[in-house]
Amino acid sequence: MSATAAVPPIADALRQRRLVRLMWLAIGAALATITLKTGAWLLTGSVGLLSDAAESVVNLVAAIFGLVAIHWAGQPADEEHTYGHEKANYLAAGVEGALILIAALTIGVAAIERLINPQPIEAVGIGLAVSMVASAINLSVGLLLIRVGRRERAMVLEADGKHLLTDVWTSVGVVVGVALVAITGWDPLDALVALVVAVNIVVAGCGLVRRSADGLMDRALEPGERELIDAVLERFTTEQTGFHALRTRRAGPRAFVSVHVLVPGEWSVQQGHDFVEEVEAALRGTFAAVTVDTHLEPIEDPVSFADVELDRRRDDG
Repeated sequence: MSATAAVPPIADALRQRRLVRLMWLAIGAALATITLKTGAWLLTGSVGLLSDAAESVVNLVAAIFGLVAIHWAGQPADEEHTYGHEKANYLAAGVEGALILIAALTIGVAAIERLINPQPIEAVGIGLAVSMVASAINLSVGLLLIRVGRRERAMVLEADGKHLLTDVWTSVGVVVGVALVAITGWDPLDALVALVVAVNIVVAGCGLVRRSADGLMDRALEPGERELIDAVLERFTTEQTGFHALRTRRAGPRAFVSVHVLVPGEWSVQQGHDFVEEVEAALRGTFAAVTVDTHLEPIEDPVSFADVELDRRRDDG
């Protein structure tokens, strides 16, 4: 049997509009920070600040792609995508991670060139002030995206928020580095700071790519979520009934639960159906959006225990 706990259409539409508005906010923040950081770079000539501005360009591209992914993921299930389109969130997060890695490579190349040919920086004070204003924008928007992304289980939103926070720490490092260059007069330090920024960005990008791959590869639900499912099944486990072959996965905000239900073979179809309906209703009450698939089996039949693996193993001879 299969049962789906669907988010009410009105609530789903409101959620979609909230996510879209937040992605537009992220796009606006990216445009603002690109302008401010580019200005800071032009004022100072610092390759560290240039690397910071380059990462903001990646923020813009990622936010635009995230907006497209949210529209895509919000489409209802159809004949060709019967489980919906929620995995578009993971695809968007993976693309963002790849973009971050490309940005890191670009920054690294620029930093090495400047390390070989150091150049003095100018107008440090005003340049750093402009950069810090941009960082404040990223900090506020990033925290908001992460909070809402976790609450709504919108990975693309959470990924974009974490990217913005990475940008904030990057900017702090750049500001400190540029300030030290101005204090010490050692110009190569500017390029070294840019290289550190590149390494930090690589770490963030690899993390996003890994999480995206986990989602696309149907990783099981988190341990805490599994414990909730186990608690529900435990309530319905008796000497006559039981469960096995539990499998879980997640696609965006929707959880998927599959389990085999063991009942006495002497039960009527109606009795088995009523029992399964109770189990599915209890599981649906555990998550905001969940699809539950159940398979009814007689508990006395050894064959019922021959299909607990992903590929059923049974000797029909």
